[in-house]
Parts: sequence; structure tokens; C-alpha cells
Amino acid sequence: MAITQHELTRRREQLHDLQRYLAVLEADHDGARAKLLGFRHRYLEALGPLMRELDELEAQLHQATLLLHDALQRQGLDTPRPTPARAKPWPDIAALPDAVPLPPEPTGPMTDLPPPSLKTLYRRAAMRFHPDLAPQGPERDVCEQRMMAVNDAYASGDRRKLETLLLAAGELPEKVIGGPADAVRAWLGLCEHLVQGRIRVVQAQMVWLQSLQMHALRIAIERAEAGGMRPLDIMAARLRSQIAERRQELYIGERVGSDASLAADFLRKRYLRAAGR
Repeated sequence: MAITQHELTRRREQLHDLQRYLAVLEADHDGARAKLLGFRHRYLEALGPLMRELDELEAQLHQATLLLHDALQRQGLDTPRPTPARAKPWPDIAALPDAVPLPPEPTGPMTDLPPPSLKTLYRRAAMRFHPDLAPQGPERDVCEQRMMAVNDAYASGDRRKLETLLLAAGELPEKVIGGPADAVRAWLGLCEHLVQGRIRVVQAQMVWLQSLQMHALRIAIERAEAGGMRPLDIMAARLRSQIAERRQELYIGERVGSDASLAADFLRKRYLRAAGR
């Protein structure tokens, strides 16, 4: 099936529209990622040292409670085995993967030949079938009959008849019905497929970014800050309070080992706190 110059132009415009839409999506994604990375840096700069200190105390407290548990087990007392507190790692916010480059557009006369006009077909048929261009004899008689058919087809606007006559006489199809443009059609289809695939990748990555707990935290903190609050300072105060509590727990845990009932009660309370009860 032939493809006209108009159709080629329309398909190229569609491809350009897709590429412009993709560029907007990529810019939105990169902007959202940059905001998230900037927030993470600010968050960790403000709270990171306190979070690390709390994690270290949790590790020491776990070791102390594990020693108490083992000591009670040896005394025949069954207590829940302590489990280490597992800090949730911050997810890696990777950049978008590199896009597959679009292949170059095919070149050559077959890529943009529209079907010739009816008048062009008539002139081509006249040059091939006009009796004056044929030698005397049966060949001229055949040309006269074909030329009559050509004149009738042109007079009635029967393009298909002219095409049939020319193709039967050995004319190249691209000169009769236009360049099939298989290569450029396939190129446009491949480019559209690649761009649409990239759009889906960017959209999925954007959905993932917005599903992160860090994203929700950034929105909440920035809204609070816009309202005049200082949420990072509040969070820092809470971390310091938790650090003080863990230090007190560690102090008690390291000194109740000689009293089995106190050790068991300490482990039970520690277990309930870790279980969120």
C-alpha cells in the first residue's frame, strides 16, 4: 500500500508530539527526583547523627538482652528471645535508565514518493502506448487499442485502469502507485514503539517515586515548614528522647543480671515495647 507525502508528514508530526510529551515527562521526573535527593540530604544532615547513635544503642541493648536471655535459659526460665531492631534502609533513588536511541530515518527515493497524479499517469501511458512511437505492423495495432483504452480511462478518471495498463506493460510499481515506503513506514512504527515504551518506563518510575515513604515525608515536612513549623527540630527532639530512654534501658539491662525475676521482667517489657504493645 502506497503512502503519500501527506501521510508521511502526519506520522512524523505524531512522532514529534510523542517525543515532546516524553521530554515533559522526563523533565517532571528529573525534577521530582532532584527534590527528593535534596530533601534526603537535608534530612540526613539534620537527623543522621542522632539516628546512627540510636541505632548503635539499639545494637548494644540487643546484645545485653541476648546475654540476659541466655543466662535465664541456663537457669531454666523460658523468656522470649530478643530480636534485633532492623532499621529500614533508605532506598536508592536511581536516575532513569538511558533511553534507546532512535534509529536514523531511511533515505532514498522510495521513502517519500507519493502516487503520481492522474495526468502524470496518462502522460506515462501515452509515452508507452502511443501508436506513433511504435513500429509498423501488429505492434502498432496493439498500441492503438491500448491507447484507446488509455484515453477512455483518462476521460472517465479511472485511475485504477491506467495503473493496471501500466503495470501490465512492465512499469515499476513505485512509478505507478507511488513508493510503497516500506522502510520509512517501518522506521516510523519502530520509533513510535520505542518512544511509547520509554513513556511507560518514565511513568512507572514516577509512580514509584511518588509511592516512597520518603516522598510522603518530604511533602508533610515541607507543608509544615510552609505553615511556620519546624518539624525537623521536633523530630530531632524525639530522637534525643529515644536515645535517653535507650541509654536508661541499657544501664538497667546491664545491671539486672544477678536477679532472675528482675531480668525476666526487663526482658518481658523490652519484648512488649519491641512488639509495639
